[in-house]
Amino acid sequence: MFRPLSVFVGLRYSRAKHKNKFVSFISIASILGISLGVAVLIIGLSAMNGFEKALRDQLLSVVPHGELEMVSGSFKNIDATLEQVKAHPDVVSAAPYITFSGLLQKDEQMKALQLRAVSPDSESEVTSIEQYIKQGGWDLLVPGEQSIILGKSVAKKLSVAVGDSLTLLLPDKRAGNQLKSPRKLKFKLVGLFDMGGQLDNVLGFIHIDDAKQILSMKSANAIAFKVTNLLDAQKISRDIGYSLSAYLYIKSWITSQGSVYQDIQMVKSLMYVILLLVVAVACFNIVSTLVMAVNEKRSDIAILKTMGASKWMLRGIFMVQGAFNGFVGCLLGAFGGVYLAVNLTAIIKSIERLTGHQFLSGDIYFIDFLPSQLDISQVITVTIVAFIMSVLSTVYPAWRASNIQPAEELGYSH
Repeated sequence: MFRPLSVFVGLRYSRAKHKNKFVSFISIASILGISLGVAVLIIGLSAMNGFEKALRDQLLSVVPHGELEMVSGSFKNIDATLEQVKAHPDVVSAAPYITFSGLLQKDEQMKALQLRAVSPDSESEVTSIEQYIKQGGWDLLVPGEQSIILGKSVAKKLSVAVGDSLTLLLPDKRAGNQLKSPRKLKFKLVGLFDMGGQLDNVLGFIHIDDAKQILSMKSANAIAFKVTNLLDAQKISRDIGYSLSAYLYIKSWITSQGSVYQDIQMVKSLMYVILLLVVAVACFNIVSTLVMAVNEKRSDIAILKTMGASKWMLRGIFMVQGAFNGFVGCLLGAFGGVYLAVNLTAIIKSIERLTGHQFLSGDIYFIDFLPSQLDISQVITVTIVAFIMSVLSTVYPAWRASNIQPAEELGYSH
C-alpha cells in the first residue's frame, strides 16, 4: 500500500454509509457547523478590517494625526516652530491653523460649530479635505473675501447653497464682562464637503488670514501635523510637545477619534472568541459522531486487533475519520467565507435595495456602506486553528476505540 493502513481505513469509514442514520446526521451537522463558524469568522474579520481601512483612509485623511494648540495666545515665532516640528524624524508634514468656535446664522436658522482657519496650500499637506469637496472648490478659499466652506449637514440645516451669504456671530471680547450683543460678520459660502459622520455637522473652514484679522491675532495658535505611523501618533505628539518651550494642549487623532478604533479592535477580539466557540461546539459533534462510530465498529476493531493492529493504528483510524470531517468543514468554510467576504459590500447593497433599509447611515457613521477587506493571513490562521480544534476533538473517541478488548467483543458477537 502507498499509504498507512490507519489512513486507508479511516478514509473508508468517513465515506461509508452508517447503519445508524442519526450518526450520518451528526456527521453532516459537524461539518456544516465547522464550515459555518469558519465562514462567519472570516466574513466578520474582513468587515472589521474594512472598517479599520475606512477609518484610516477616510476619517484620518481629514482629521490631523497630531495637533499642538497654545493654551493662550498664539505662537511667537510660527516659522521656527514649524521647522522644529518638521525636523522630527516621524513627522511627514506640518501646517499652522487657528481654531475657534462660532455661531452661524441664516435668517431664523442657527448652527454652532468649530471653525478651522487654514491656509489651503499647507493644509493639503496635512489632510485631504479637498477630496471631499462636492460643491464649490477648496481653491475658492482666498484671503480677504470672507469665504467659508461647510459640511453638507450644516448647509442642509441652515438651508443654504454655494454662493449664499451667512452671518457669523462671535462673542465681543472687547465688552469685558458686560452683556453685549455679539459681533456679526458676513461670510460667503464657497464650498460644501461631504465625508460622512459627525465631522460634516460640526466643522467649517475659513482662510487663516481672515481669522487673524477677525480675532486680532498676529500668528496661528495651533499646528497640525502628519506622522509616518498612525498608531504612534500620541507618543510622537507628546515628544514634539515636550520639546517646545510653550504651554500647549497636546492632542492626536487617538484622543479625538480613538474610541472608534478601539471599538473596532474590541469587536474583532470578541469575534475571535465567540466564533471560535461556535467552531468548538461543532467540534463536539465530531466527538459524538466518533463515539457512535466506535460503538458501531466494535467488532471491526476487535478483528483488526486480533490481526495484529496496534493501539496507535486503531487510534489513527478514528482520528483520520474525525480529521476528515474537520478538513472538509474548514475547506468549505474557508472558500465560502472568502467568496462572501470579497463580495460583502455588493451583497449588503443588494439587500438594502431589496428591503429599502439602509444598515449604515452616513449621517451617523463616517461611511454609508459596509466595507470589507480580506486578509489572507487571517483566513489561513482561522482555517488552521479550526482544523487543529477538530483534530483535538478526535483524541477521546480514538483512545476509547483502542481500549476495546477483542475477546469480549468477539465472544459477545457469537
